[in-house]
Amino acid sequence: MDYGHLPDKATLILSENEISQRVRALGSLISFDYHSVLKKDDLLLVIGVLNGAFVFMADLIREMSVALEVDFVRLSSYSDSKTSSSQVVMLKGLEREIKDRHVLVVEDIADCGLTLAWFVDHLKSRQPASIKLAVAFDKKSRRQIDLNLDYVGFELDEGFLVGYGLDAARRYRELKGIYSIED
Repeated sequence: MDYGHLPDKATLILSENEISQRVRALGSLISFDYHSVLKKDDLLLVIGVLNGAFVFMADLIREMSVALEVDFVRLSSYSDSKTSSSQVVMLKGLEREIKDRHVLVVEDIADCGLTLAWFVDHLKSRQPASIKLAVAFDKKSRRQIDLNLDYVGFELDEGFLVGYGLDAARRYRELKGIYSIED
């Protein structure tokens, strides 16, 4: 049962249970992949893209079995609208050094791809050992730029999505499931 306030004309797309099962599987897969890459004293740096990724990231890292530390960035390309402005602004930068480190970027949703592509290019300039991307939701139908997503929770194309960290004008992040809403 969802305890958040549902928007008008909301259709359930993914339940809390479906999301939980998939996050558990992703955590296991990511852990398996990094166990062979990380050296004894290495910490995987998991970077969450605020605000939307905090719910997914919190659940994901609790399902992982590798040593890690977290950092956050805040990027904006939407402001209060439902469409990307295609101009990315970094509102909060990294606090951790990433040179020669393995980095996992965690994002709530990949849609047009502009924000993630910009951020990956930004990270590459800081010379990490590797960069991988984990997204809770992938909306390939909206992609404007090629992205190599290493870990995807769900591919979804149903309308405008809210819940599980996804918002509409800063609302509905608290919903435990994913809902499609109408304008």
